[in-house]
Amino acid sequence: MEFGANMFHTDYSMPVVPLAQACEERGFESLWAPEHSHIPLSRKSPFPGGGDVPKMYYDAMDPFVTLSAAAAATKKLKVGTGICLVIQRDTIQTAKLVASLDQISSGRFLFGIGGGWNQDEMEDHGTDFKSRFKKMREQIEAMREIWTKSKPEYQGDIVNFPPMMTWPKPVQNPLPVIVGGGFPQAARRAVRYGNGWIPIAGRASYGSFDDYFPKFKEMLSEAGRTMADVPITMFGAAPDYDQLMRYKELGIARVVAGLASEGADKTVPVLDKWAELMRRVNG
Repeated sequence: MEFGANMFHTDYSMPVVPLAQACEERGFESLWAPEHSHIPLSRKSPFPGGGDVPKMYYDAMDPFVTLSAAAAATKKLKVGTGICLVIQRDTIQTAKLVASLDQISSGRFLFGIGGGWNQDEMEDHGTDFKSRFKKMREQIEAMREIWTKSKPEYQGDIVNFPPMMTWPKPVQNPLPVIVGGGFPQAARRAVRYGNGWIPIAGRASYGSFDDYFPKFKEMLSEAGRTMADVPITMFGAAPDYDQLMRYKELGIARVVAGLASEGADKTVPVLDKWAELMRRVNG
């Protein structure tokens, strides 16, 4: 089982280059970056975690910038968006960003995506809240055309463009698109068109892991897919040896530790704790 780390990268957290290097030195497989372009002062949709939106949501740097720096400063560490709000981004430009980052990282990019929860934020980008998931599917279908065809084109209900020429193409084929979100809706999207699924450990709205995990496997079987096709990346995993061993035994591909947006003095000891757990879990 692989281990990753996720942080809201800010101007007051441990800088991403030494963080990435510290992760690689300790055996982490991947480093992840979430995104929010901004947080409107209005609130049509509640924060999923309850209460006020945490400060780092307002302060998060652009993930493609931070992950590019992380990739350039490491040799083996994979870099991933956890998650990229594609519904707030231009499809063609994002396809180029993804392919460019996969190129400069020599095929180490993991494209985590999601439809988001903040209606006000996405509406500021011109995205309709109700149709955001249809837009996300069409965007990914269109991006895959761009990544794999010399003269791609796409005609959808929301995303449309005529034949074009655009490079670079990603190193990876297929480039892993990992769909984030809850059960069962996001799980269905991952089964339909993803190369993986990102649930959040302990998120009450999903129901119990013991309940939804077998149901997810049933979804895969009904679609003619397996966990090898759609592996689970479990975000927000607790540093609990017994739970981590259970995840490993059940075939969870990757767990990702959530790091607070803090300096190196507080972050490095947390990485050390996880490194010891990684050694115990994987032997």
